[in-house]
Amino acid sequence: MPEPSDSPQEPPKKRGVPEGLWLKCPGCGTSVYKKEVEQRLNVCPKCDHHFYVSAADRIVQVVDEGTFEAMNEHLRPTDPLEFSDRKRYAERLVGEQKRTGLSDAAITGTGMIRARRVALAVTDSAFIMGSMGSVVGERLARLIEHATTQDLPLIIISASGGGARMHEGILSLMQMAKVSAALARYDKAGGLFISVLTNPTMGGVAASFASLGDLVFAEPKALIGFAGPRTIKATIGIELPEGFQTSEFLLEHGYIDRIVPRKHLKTEIARAIDYCGK
Repeated sequence: MPEPSDSPQEPPKKRGVPEGLWLKCPGCGTSVYKKEVEQRLNVCPKCDHHFYVSAADRIVQVVDEGTFEAMNEHLRPTDPLEFSDRKRYAERLVGEQKRTGLSDAAITGTGMIRARRVALAVTDSAFIMGSMGSVVGERLARLIEHATTQDLPLIIISASGGGARMHEGILSLMQMAKVSAALARYDKAGGLFISVLTNPTMGGVAASFASLGDLVFAEPKALIGFAGPRTIKATIGIELPEGFQTSEFLLEHGYIDRIVPRKHLKTEIARAIDYCGK
């Protein structure tokens, strides 16, 4: 017989659940199967909470397969003010580009939505909170001008929690007026602009082009506004209404036209284009 060992034996390791298979829903707090969430376009199967979606994934969800053609990808952000906070802005840009795979916070181009040719822009909150710097503004303005000359419906899906990008100072603030002016010319030419607001759409983006749509759609329970609720509450010193700055609150008060769940967005955009004769 073998001699008993003097050292205590380690208990057998339990087989745990592999990491990354489950997500905790911030809407209902339930652990949900990641693959099921992804199959539902990143929407919780329990409470319909709409998770973050990257700009690239958003394009896949909305645009007919193989039809999207990106525009103005050659435009790259620079550091004209040599801005620095916790790190230099030039270093921050390089880090964000490596982390997200984006060159800046907006992707623009043309494609088909249910066989209808459109000009499309999508902003991404993963890149410096989706803030609007010079490149984002220039890409949007050029897309709008292209939509004007080609008589295309214009769709902009906003996910910008950072508003104007403070790292570029006045150059960033100028983009609000530039994009809004391009939209005014597009409107004068008879164009159809559908603005889609997702969580979050805040600051200078909400205060400019995102609010100027002929039709304004929003995803359920998206945070939409200029300053955040905590900032407003601290400034005016009163309790805010329940659901303040959510899609549902804004629909009730006439700020948006319709709340559209993600799974219906592609169809609703195509239906609106047909209804408006575009």
